[in-house]
Amino acid sequence: MRKNSLTSPTTLVLLQRALIILTLACTAPAFAGRSCEENVYDPKKVMQALEFAHKTQIKLDESQARVAIIARVGQDLSKYNLRYSHLGLIERLPDDTWSVMHELNQCGTANSELFREGLGNFFMDDMFAFETMILIPNPELQLKLQQVMADGRAKNLHAARYNMLSYAYSTTYQNSNQWALEVIAAAQANDVRIENRTQAQAWLKSASYKPDTLQIPSLTRLGARMFRANVAFDDHPFDRRMAGQIDTVTVESIARFMMSRDSKTEKIVVK
Repeated sequence: MRKNSLTSPTTLVLLQRALIILTLACTAPAFAGRSCEENVYDPKKVMQALEFAHKTQIKLDESQARVAIIARVGQDLSKYNLRYSHLGLIERLPDDTWSVMHELNQCGTANSELFREGLGNFFMDDMFAFETMILIPNPELQLKLQQVMADGRAKNLHAARYNMLSYAYSTTYQNSNQWALEVIAAAQANDVRIENRTQAQAWLKSASYKPDTLQIPSLTRLGARMFRANVAFDDHPFDRRMAGQIDTVTVESIARFMMSRDSKTEKIVVK
């Protein structure tokens, strides 16, 4: 599913005129990856998101990239020493618009889907901060990422059983960053053609990918498991879990991995 880009200057002007009418006329259910509570449109926040998306698009256009990795700050993760909460793969389309492919959780449930949407939609969620990190791979890896996204392997690497804190080396569940990492693995692997998650994780181990370890005490884990359908810990090794050490795929761990394997990877931060 692809949603049109909402970042052109003409579109921004038209939306400014239409948003007041839209706000008075309707409320909207939350996008996938958020709760399903209905929220009244806030024109100021919507315009802020679209203006930031336009600012980001300018940087992407200037980079001359065809494919990149893009991350957003959807929630405050500072207590875990993390900045970015979610990332996806962004591709320049033939008409020079940009399309983000990413995994999103469905309304706090234990299910997820893959989405394709424009930059405006990507930043339309209730952001904690309007900041993005863009990783520009080398041209060869960009081409390989395009191939994986186009030939069906990106979809094959998606697992619908969602877990926000899934173990990095288990196929029981998957979080959104883990899906992106496994797609990156399929593109980076030169010695084997990766077709499934087991192969992707085996290759990541051989390539020395290291997840981030979050310190989550037992009472916090218990509360999360009881009250949130999209959080589970049973896929983590028992001894690590009992010690409160949760090894999961984060945006920062993906960035470290990519930059350690290729010093030519370009990092752009937009605020």
